[in-house]
Amino acid sequence: MIQQKLAEKLTILNDRGIGMLTRIYNIKKACGDPKAKPSYLIDKNLESAVKFIVRKFPAIETRNNNQQLAQLQKEKSEILKNLALYYFTFVDVMEFKDHVCELLNTIDACQVFFDITVNFDLTKNYLDLVVTYTNLMMLLSRIEERKAIIGLYNYAHEMTHGSSDREYPRLGQMIVDYENPLKKMMEEFVPHGKSLQDALVSLQMVYPRRNLSADQWRNAQLLSLISAPSTMLNPAQSDTMPCEYLSLDTMEKWIVFGFILCHAALNSDPAALSLWKLALQSSSCLCLFRDEVFHIHKSAEDLFVNIRGYNKRVNDIRECKESALSHAGSMHRERRKFLRSALKELATVLADQPGLLGPKALFIYIYPFSKFFPNFLTIWLVAKHIAELIFYMEELRAHVRKYGPVMQRYYVQYLSGFDAVVLNELVQNLSVCPEDESIIMSSFVNTMTSLSINANDDVFLRLADHRELGKMMNTIIFHTKMVDSLVEMLVETSDLSIFCFYSRAFEKMFQQCLELPSQSRYSISFPLLCTHFMSCTHELCPEERHHIGDRSLSLCNMFLDEMAKQARNLITDICTEQCTLSDQLLPKHCAKTISQAVNKKSKKQTGKKGEPEREKPGVESMRKNRLLVTNLDKLHTALSELCFSINYVPNMMVWEHTFTPREYLTSHLEIRFTKSIVGMTMYNQATQEIAKPSELLTSVRAYMTVLQSIENYVQIDITRVFNNVLLQQTQHLDSHGEPTITSLYTNWYLETLLRQVSNGHIAYFPAMKAFVNLPTENELTFNAEEYSDISEMRSLSELLGPYGMKFLSESLMWHISSQVAELKKLVVDNVEVLTQMRTSFDKPDHMAALFKRLTSVDSVLKRMTIIGVILSFRSLAQEALRDVLSCHIPFLVSSVEDFKDHIPRETDMKVAMNVYELSSAAGLPCEIDPALVVALSSQKSENISPEEEYKIACLLMVFVAVSMPTLASNVMSQYSPAIEGHCNNIHCLAKAINQIAAALFTIHKGSIEDRLKEFLALASSSLLKIGQETDKTTTRNRESVYLLLDMVSESTPLLQDKTEQFKMVCNHILCRHIFLRQTCTL
Repeated sequence: MIQQKLAEKLTILNDRGIGMLTRIYNIKKACGDPKAKPSYLIDKNLESAVKFIVRKFPAIETRNNNQQLAQLQKEKSEILKNLALYYFTFVDVMEFKDHVCELLNTIDACQVFFDITVNFDLTKNYLDLVVTYTNLMMLLSRIEERKAIIGLYNYAHEMTHGSSDREYPRLGQMIVDYENPLKKMMEEFVPHGKSLQDALVSLQMVYPRRNLSADQWRNAQLLSLISAPSTMLNPAQSDTMPCEYLSLDTMEKWIVFGFILCHAALNSDPAALSLWKLALQSSSCLCLFRDEVFHIHKSAEDLFVNIRGYNKRVNDIRECKESALSHAGSMHRERRKFLRSALKELATVLADQPGLLGPKALFIYIYPFSKFFPNFLTIWLVAKHIAELIFYMEELRAHVRKYGPVMQRYYVQYLSGFDAVVLNELVQNLSVCPEDESIIMSSFVNTMTSLSINANDDVFLRLADHRELGKMMNTIIFHTKMVDSLVEMLVETSDLSIFCFYSRAFEKMFQQCLELPSQSRYSISFPLLCTHFMSCTHELCPEERHHIGDRSLSLCNMFLDEMAKQARNLITDICTEQCTLSDQLLPKHCAKTISQAVNKKSKKQTGKKGEPEREKPGVESMRKNRLLVTNLDKLHTALSELCFSINYVPNMMVWEHTFTPREYLTSHLEIRFTKSIVGMTMYNQATQEIAKPSELLTSVRAYMTVLQSIENYVQIDITRVFNNVLLQQTQHLDSHGEPTITSLYTNWYLETLLRQVSNGHIAYFPAMKAFVNLPTENELTFNAEEYSDISEMRSLSELLGPYGMKFLSESLMWHISSQVAELKKLVVDNVEVLTQMRTSFDKPDHMAALFKRLTSVDSVLKRMTIIGVILSFRSLAQEALRDVLSCHIPFLVSSVEDFKDHIPRETDMKVAMNVYELSSAAGLPCEIDPALVVALSSQKSENISPEEEYKIACLLMVFVAVSMPTLASNVMSQYSPAIEGHCNNIHCLAKAINQIAAALFTIHKGSIEDRLKEFLALASSSLLKIGQETDKTTTRNRESVYLLLDMVSESTPLLQDKTEQFKMVCNHILCRHIFLRQTCTL
């Protein structure tokens, strides 16, 4: 028997059988999919030929049917090429069948002894081969297109080569014979009945003991390490060690298919009948291969009903069917319920004491996971808590992988220190031992004795025919597997790659898991199961490797993405709640409370009687008892459960791809945080409404506080999220090309607030450092002061940061540059008059005549006022930025300020501009605005020479100076000491004049001081002229206009010689004192 090498042949054929099953399964799925089906089977031109071939199969007739086969003649070469893989797969099945039949005959001839409790591996491989062979022939018979494929190929072969393929006659006959595979195999296995019956009946010592109810498991304290603390360190032993981790599903397949093939044993052997009934009562169907199932009772009844004398067996099947339908579902449900608690306890104990993995390794493998799911067609109906069970299984698998060296060390010592001694005694006590066997057994003993902790040699052992020795060898084999094959054992006992073929049920289970708060902490089980999928591939079918790999990647990605989305939604809900609570603390909500307090003190009765008192912030934190659960509590509980799952593993490998669950959450938080920040601005383009910066800042801080708390649940860097999101919000567009709060607020301030200032509805009040609404007929929808006071501007600076404020400044400067461009056009239109006025300021009569020739005087003043308003708004923004940065980076700001203040005046202008740019970025005021210089520099025209540009700049200052007296006739030009300005914003002219002059003459490299002196000379001359006017209409607000000149002279830091300046303005200073005295008297 040794020369026959039965064990080797069984091992090879079992592996090849799985490969053939895989190939046949893929052919069946391809033929069932219209997209993947061979095109020749659905080609309308070949339809008649295919029907003819199937009808005549396996006969071949090519001479009398030329019309039907004419189209086939044209396609013969392509058919041979494209159907070769299918055809030769069927040929391989036939060859596999021949090898199996030959091996089964050899086993019968050798009278091999089979007993699962003694020669486990040989018996298991024999039963596996029988079941694999049966499954293969059944699966082959389920391919409806098998005759068409084989027939088409053979006809094409004959048309090409003039003869049929040499394998076709036998292959065609096999296809016909196995139309009803079980019936054919029942006849085929009559000679093999004795060997098969012996192997199956040996399960009577294993299967009934394993197929117990949950109550029996519970009473026996199954899988409990702490039920008997005194024996906790004792090795878990059994006379049938390999049988303890043998799958119930596998044994049920052996019993059902085995006794169908050798059904005579059911009438002659009570033990066989008992096993048969017990297996039929356990479930209603078996997994044939992947998602192909076998309905036990119907198929068995159809086979037995036509056999004479099998009425009792048919009745047994019907009774077992009723029992399975009424009790099997609840039995498996209760088993899963018990195993959830048992595996949880086992995983917890082993996590705390991993050393127990050595003596208690059998507990890890004792109940292979595949038996928990006897019926995959209905699994989703009872799968509410499946995730928890899978989770504990994955936790045990992780313990084995992590502490594998501990287990290997333990069993190396166990093999050399105990197993070798016991085996040696058994060998010495053998009454009969041939010399060859004696040499082999002595070699086993010597090899095991020589094992050491550092040895990596594989131990090869075989079984003998003696029961005690066989049992000992089974135990030794298990121990050697604990040394060399830990991962293979995990795959054998807990592989759930079958879920790959039940993707819809799998996804439904996952959705149910997420929906149940108590199960969401176990949702990581589903992506972890995707790591199993590649173990179902086989080297004989490499083409499906990419398909299954892609499916595992897509499912894993989908599961992790959904988990991250669920966590993100919970976090968003918590943030919404917290933002609502923070909103209650805003100052605007305290007005009613203050009013009630004042009225209560003055004993005034206001409001309706019975009006409910408004709840004060913080009431939600007052609890009368611990049983009171708020919505926020539920959200936090659900989030902590889900985050536990996301944080369970740092990463996982799926088909050579690494998945990091925490990165999914980080990515979703970044996207949601970005959308939330923009959403909280509540910008409405139609009504031009937007949230106040201070309110947005409060909401953002509340949101960030919640996000920071996520670090308590998941090990993620939330600071990275803040940096990525908030830095993007300081730019014009985010990474997805969407508008940011920087662009929204910049547009709003420019297009809404400042536009209303230009329209005369809002004025800038220097005393309040804010823009304030003016009383008009059409009331504005917003209060300008609530968006532009110092606190709001500081909040805006906090939100936008230096980058965002720089973008705001650049946008403001772009508007200023467009106004300057228009002013230059007006200067060009009046260039001759302005040139004469520039040199005639001391000739009043001539100046008056020239002034009448000027055009667009009002437009010049209006545009300069707009420039001044924009610059005033920018100064508020810069001051706010400086205040914010002084709080965050005081040492850096003070260094920049010190650097700016001590730059020598003789410093090169390029160097000075670099310093000014740095200072401006920190919010510090500069003599020359670098942003304005850059904006105006871009206006240089190639058609105009630098000298001409310089002249236009000089004349622009002249134009403004000589136009100022016209302001006195405007009703709105009256100066108000309360606001330190004018209601028509002409007080902003001073800032516009100084900043524009500084920028223009820096660009054209002129003397800023000289040009300002020239401006003051022209302006003072023009203003003093209106003192001689007698028309009250034109001079109604001349005193207020006089003050403008003082504002210009006082607001510029660029005039070094204040003496000349004082002489020029002394006249209107007197007027200013008179005006102020009159105002005070009134």
